[in-house]
Amino acid sequence: MILYSQLRHKEVINIRDCKCLGRVTDFEIDECSGCICKIIVGDSCSWFCLFKATENVIIPFKDIKQIGPDIILVDINC
Repeated sequence: MILYSQLRHKEVINIRDCKCLGRVTDFEIDECSGCICKIIVGDSCSWFCLFKATENVIIPFKDIKQIGPDIILVDINC
């Protein structure tokens, strides 16, 4: 089991290009099943995000390949 407070501190890395997408800022839950459908990631891996407007990346749960102690690996086509 993992808590949101633990999940939000993990960096999300795309395994296709090894790019840091940011950190988990929110997630979408299916009301009927109670399962997470998507995670929402905001750009927080670079200092440049302080000076520009950032867009969230929405990642379907099926694209999460592994959740490790420090990072979340995803496979998405950017």
